[in-house]
Amino acid sequence: MKLSFLGTGTSQGIPIIGCPCANCNSIDPRDKRTRTSAYLEWDGLHLLIDCGPDFRQQMLNNGLSKVDAVLLTHEHNDHLIGLDDVRPINYLQGKDMPVYGLERVIHELKLRFAYAFEDRPYPGVPKLTPVVIEKETDFFIQDKKIIPLTVFHGKLEISGFRFEDLVYLTDVKTIPEGSLEKIINCKILVISALRYQEHSTHLNLEEALEYIRFIRPERAFLTHLSHKFPPHNKFAGQLPENVYVAFDGLSVIC
Repeated sequence: MKLSFLGTGTSQGIPIIGCPCANCNSIDPRDKRTRTSAYLEWDGLHLLIDCGPDFRQQMLNNGLSKVDAVLLTHEHNDHLIGLDDVRPINYLQGKDMPVYGLERVIHELKLRFAYAFEDRPYPGVPKLTPVVIEKETDFFIQDKKIIPLTVFHGKLEISGFRFEDLVYLTDVKTIPEGSLEKIINCKILVISALRYQEHSTHLNLEEALEYIRFIRPERAFLTHLSHKFPPHNKFAGQLPENVYVAFDGLSVIC
């Protein structure tokens, strides 16, 4: 199993337009962060986790062209608005793209891409097949079991996912006890950490590290990072031994 970080930034990405900070002006390519998304290769299955506005360029940057299904964590634009760009993948694969999400998320998907769901759509629209994830119910794509995890983005209920010993959580503020029980002692944990300061809907660094200490993964990777952190080298040096700063283009063998 291989997880590739396509994007590791917040909804504004890094650099932010017009920002003079050290992170936004870093020449280290690891500090150039597109909107958060990941690509999982799993015994011949190719899954995209979230599909933000940078999706097209992320696929090109990483030399990728195959996607068997898209998993949406939630309905914010930085996580789904790139779905129009699955059109060439529809063409290459000769089939519609399954898109998995909570019922509320699928409802929003159909509103924002209403032109793709008309009775007689324009021929060039993305071909999407929505699939509702039932809360707390495991599901399969091909023969692979995926465990959905209920987490909260402020007060908004969103989805994390467990794939065997890999857990992926982004835009998280709190993890309910029932979900924590499902991820204790996983081998790889991907978890978001927005900044040093507290935030009402996102984990800050100390809160993310506290969850990591409780979950006890072998390795943890921080994603959905803002420009409020210092550039990569300095930030990486501040973290515990088994915690890593994810960056766009990083691949992890799980």
